[in-house]
Amino acid sequence: MAQAPIQFDRASGALEGANLWERTAALALVTGSKISSHFSHMGYIACANLLRRTLPERNIAIRLNPDAVFEFPYGDGYWSKLLNRSYNYEDELELLFADSIDVDYTLLDCGANYGYWSVLVSSRPFGSHKAIAIEPSGQNYPKLANNARVNGNRFETMKCAIGAARGTARLSGTKHEAFSIAGDPSAGGEEVSVIALDNLIDDGKVAATGKYLIKLDVEGVEIEAIKGGARLLEADSVIMCEEHGSDRSHAVSRFILEQTPLKLIVFDPRSNRMETVTELSILDRIKVSTHVGYNVFGTASAFWQDRIDALNAKTARRMQ
Repeated sequence: MAQAPIQFDRASGALEGANLWERTAALALVTGSKISSHFSHMGYIACANLLRRTLPERNIAIRLNPDAVFEFPYGDGYWSKLLNRSYNYEDELELLFADSIDVDYTLLDCGANYGYWSVLVSSRPFGSHKAIAIEPSGQNYPKLANNARVNGNRFETMKCAIGAARGTARLSGTKHEAFSIAGDPSAGGEEVSVIALDNLIDDGKVAATGKYLIKLDVEGVEIEAIKGGARLLEADSVIMCEEHGSDRSHAVSRFILEQTPLKLIVFDPRSNRMETVTELSILDRIKVSTHVGYNVFGTASAFWQDRIDALNAKTARRMQ
């Protein structure tokens, strides 16, 4: 029988249910995150995964807020940074989610991994929003389904990939946070079903007229996913896509800017604002680290553009 998860509360810092070695490991994981944060956490995942080999196999359940628990294997290199209470995961996304508590939107969490954002936005402090978490990996999906279960099955899960059209593809990769259907089909991996975003309308999962925040963390298939969501993106939708720091051509942003009716928006740390992008050179300045992802936003919705303008105004008032 599997051991009960270790419990960690991000608000208080309390760690419960851990033995002495597991507590020592937590200290090492936090210290490593704090030190490596000065250089975009370079090397952290590899070091944490080495440490994980010395730990017994069990989960840790991290309380993100009073109504959100996120569970993953203890010592996981990607997610263990959450033990560092000063670490914020994708804070430009959290900025928009936190500002949209009063909006009746649905989160489409594409490439959900273990479901972090679905857990968070479906929680009461974030507005108890409807969320559909979509994850193709046979390795990741059970962990996603477990996080739905430990949070009262309050968000829906789907085991499939997102692409340009309905079909199948080969999913491959060595890191759970970077599985992709973009690789060579002969590279092994697992066969997964693929749907387009607009198939969610066809299949009755979502309405064509709703409000949506669409997170596309689909590891190299972002452009195909955007192509498959033309109808959905005509609604009051915002897509949130990852631009990899190593891509100096800014391919995803270039596609949004030049090939879609969407306005391209990016959070600029220099101005602390969500800036509308008309010239891609701004990304040369923002994408300072080659080994991490940067989120960009695309929307054709006047409603969401007004919300983003209001968010910028609130941020400016707080800074005065």
